[in-house]
Amino acid sequence: MATADQVKALVKSHADGDDTRFYSVALQVAAGAARNGHGRFAQELKDLVDSLRQGSGRTGAKGRLVAVAQPRGELAQLLTVSYPELVLADMALSPDVMNRLERVILEQRQAGKLHSFGFQPVRRLLLTGAPGTGKTMSAKVLAGELRLPLFVIRLDGLITKFMGETAAKLRLVFDALSETRGVYLFDEVDALAGERANGNDVGEIRRVLNSFLQFLEGHSSESLLIAATNHPQLLDRAMFRRFDTVIEYPLPDSAVARRVIKNRLATVEVTRLNWAKIDHAAAGLSQGEVTIAAELAAKDAILTGGGPVTTAALCQALEARKPDRTS
Repeated sequence: MATADQVKALVKSHADGDDTRFYSVALQVAAGAARNGHGRFAQELKDLVDSLRQGSGRTGAKGRLVAVAQPRGELAQLLTVSYPELVLADMALSPDVMNRLERVILEQRQAGKLHSFGFQPVRRLLLTGAPGTGKTMSAKVLAGELRLPLFVIRLDGLITKFMGETAAKLRLVFDALSETRGVYLFDEVDALAGERANGNDVGEIRRVLNSFLQFLEGHSSESLLIAATNHPQLLDRAMFRRFDTVIEYPLPDSAVARRVIKNRLATVEVTRLNWAKIDHAAAGLSQGEVTIAAELAAKDAILTGGGPVTTAALCQALEARKPDRTS
C-alpha cells in the first residue's frame, strides 16, 4: 500500500494542481500494491488513472484535478471565483438562446470526440443584450452544467484600479485561464472595447484593447471564455471576429415572461390569473425586472395576511418596474 511519503506526495501534487506528478505517484502506489500481492487493487488503481487521463483530454498537462481553485496573490485582486450549481432548467430564455447554450454544453462535453477529428469545441462566447436578460446567469449555468469553477473579471474595475498596468494584469488573467480550467466571465467588456478610431479614446485604453484582442486570438486552452456587454454598439468591430459565437439576448416574449412568473410564484398561493393583462404589464421588461416584480407581489401577499397573489397586484408590481413615462 501507499507509503507515508507517497501519501504526502499525492496531497502536495493535488494542492499544486500538478496532474503529471499526481498520476505518477498513483502509479507508483499501484506498482507497490502489485508487488505485495494486492493485484486486484493495483489493477483497479491503474485503470482509474488511465480513465482520468483520458477524461481530462490532456495527458501530462498541469491543471486542476478537482474544482478547488482559489485566486491567490495578484490574481486575488483580479478575479472572483464561485462554484455555481445552476442548470439550464433554472433559466427562462427564448428557444434560440436556449438551443445555442445547449450546443455550447454539448461541444464542451464532447471535446475529446471533436479533437479526434481535428476540431475544437466552442470556447469563446460573446453575450450581448439589455441588463437583466440572463447573460451573467448563463455564465453561471454553463459553469454549473460543466462542473467548472466560474471566475469573474470586472473589466471596468480592472481598468480603473490598475490604470497603466491593465495590459500586464490581463496577461496574468489569461495565464490563469490556461493553467486552471474553468468558465471565465469578462463582464462589461465594452469598458475596454470601444472603437480604436475614436478620437476621444485615451492611449491606455487602445493599448489594453489591442492586448485583449491578441490574448483572445491566442486563447487555445480548455477553459470557456465568455465576454458580456449591455452595449454591443460600443464594441470595436474587431472584437466580434475574435469570438466563436455571438449570442444576443432579447427581452422576453410573453411565453418567457410567464415562465419566469410561474417559477417565482411556485411557493405561494395564486388566484386564477388573467394572463392577457399580465402580458401587457410585463411587455418591455427584462427577465430580471419580471422576477423582481413577481417577488414583490408575493412578499406583499405574505406580509398582508397570507392571501393569494392576484392579477391586480402582479400587474401593479410589473408596471412599477417600468421607467417613469412622465419624465
